[in-house]
Amino acid sequence: MTNPNTNIPRILLLFLLSFFLLGNGAKASYIDDTTQSTSPSLSQDEELWQAPNYPLHEIRAVWLATIGGIDWPHTKATDSWSIQRQKQELCNILDKLQRANINMVVMQTRVRGTVIYPSSIEPWDDCLTGKFGQHPGYDPLQFAIKECHRRGIEFHAWLVSIPLGELKKQKSYGSLSIMRKHPELCKTVGAEVFMQPNASGTADYIAGLCKEIIQKYDVDGISLDYIRYPESIYKFKDNASASQKRENITRIVRRVHDVVKSMKPWVKLSSSPIGKYRDLKRYSSIGWNCYDAVYQDPQAWLRDNIQDMLFPMMYFRDNHFYPFLFDWLEHAYGHPVAPGLAIYLLDPREGRWALNDVRAEMHTARNSNIGGMVFYRAKFLNDNHKGIYNTTCQEFFPYPALPPRMTWSSDTIAPLPPNGLRCENGMLTWNEGEYNSDRDAYTYYNIYGSNVYPVDVTKAENLLQARVRDTHYELTGRSTSRRFFAVCASDRFGNQSAAAQEQNVMTSLPPSTDAWNPCSRLGDNGKRVDDRMQLLKSSSGKKSKKRKR
Repeated sequence: MTNPNTNIPRILLLFLLSFFLLGNGAKASYIDDTTQSTSPSLSQDEELWQAPNYPLHEIRAVWLATIGGIDWPHTKATDSWSIQRQKQELCNILDKLQRANINMVVMQTRVRGTVIYPSSIEPWDDCLTGKFGQHPGYDPLQFAIKECHRRGIEFHAWLVSIPLGELKKQKSYGSLSIMRKHPELCKTVGAEVFMQPNASGTADYIAGLCKEIIQKYDVDGISLDYIRYPESIYKFKDNASASQKRENITRIVRRVHDVVKSMKPWVKLSSSPIGKYRDLKRYSSIGWNCYDAVYQDPQAWLRDNIQDMLFPMMYFRDNHFYPFLFDWLEHAYGHPVAPGLAIYLLDPREGRWALNDVRAEMHTARNSNIGGMVFYRAKFLNDNHKGIYNTTCQEFFPYPALPPRMTWSSDTIAPLPPNGLRCENGMLTWNEGEYNSDRDAYTYYNIYGSNVYPVDVTKAENLLQARVRDTHYELTGRSTSRRFFAVCASDRFGNQSAAAQEQNVMTSLPPSTDAWNPCSRLGDNGKRVDDRMQLLKSSSGKKSKKRKR
């Protein structure tokens, strides 16, 4: 395995490249925070010019927290009117994330020994109704999944694993409390309660929650948060050695993997470890890292394929961010790692970060091809603190992107392509490809469009919509400026079929000779000539002469 500290020239190069990009063509930083946040509207010429900077596959995720309703919900569901308002709040959040081309929402589903869905294992959290254990009158998890999928966004269930919250609050839950049901799995430290990582039943209990979720719901991923020992301030002791503590945590991760993958192997497993894995040779973690401080070994989880991806909480700047980012990259074992970015520190009430602090980290993450990025949290992105939403839309995510393909999985065979693609009256329609096994039973479609035929489905600027479940697509927004279309089938592992291109399309215009204008050619005088414009001028001149007579 390559030592990341021998890669310092590469780190320095990409770091300097990030700051070069900050000073060139990065107009988003000059947008007033009060400006209304809208998605960019680029012409086809502009898209073709800017497209090489944008990847087709990238994790673009946000954490959406439900604890205390800090991201959602703000309205308590107590009657039919407040239920609808609570639902509408979530739809408004998702609409804005969709406009920013976010493709993954990681939503807090297990809070502190409580959940936001009807469970046979744990009680309702009070964030939904204001009262612990009270049914909100609908299934919030089912609703959130449906609304994410309707917008082409993956839904990942975020489970807080080890902390159970305040002792006083757990006691108020009475017979529904995990402390009452499974005291052997719980440990009280001062005023806080935690699950016991060294208890033999803890792994089965957390895996049981994951099993319940994937049995009942069509989630795209399970993300384990706080899957680690409590930090030193809690003085949490269990008399195990450091290596045994790491094995206790890994045992939980492995058990979740075995349960989930045996049922739905396409469900993506992730976690959000501490942002620094270990001290590096030239850079110290200042005592706050995965391996030695809280006994996580997430790089081993990737190596052993018991996790599909990582979202390390890299809420740092400068030398506390960049060297550790490349350490994750060097030990990713072919898996995507999406650094968690501290956009909450753009809020003056939370920190004193400047927009360029985040932009530099976003540029470096993208240029390193580490896998993507995750924003903490949804509210801070949508509130556009210091222009972060505008910057995200215009500078980084002007087009949709597909999540990375699960190349490390057991299934890397693409589904059969659709056929019979046609465009009539502003509607694309196509036929499903023939199923050759049950694995194709859940197929969705990615829609591409271009003014060049055939449509190149490897270019980010040509992706119009991802994860369409129907066999039709209405042409709206960006798609109305496209002349040609293609559709690819994709499975849950991200394996994409060959493209179904339109048949019998008009392709008699002059051949594409100019990246900025597909219908131009090089004239005799060495200048670009658009034959369509020449024909239009000629036609206009004839008509004007006719009117004179």
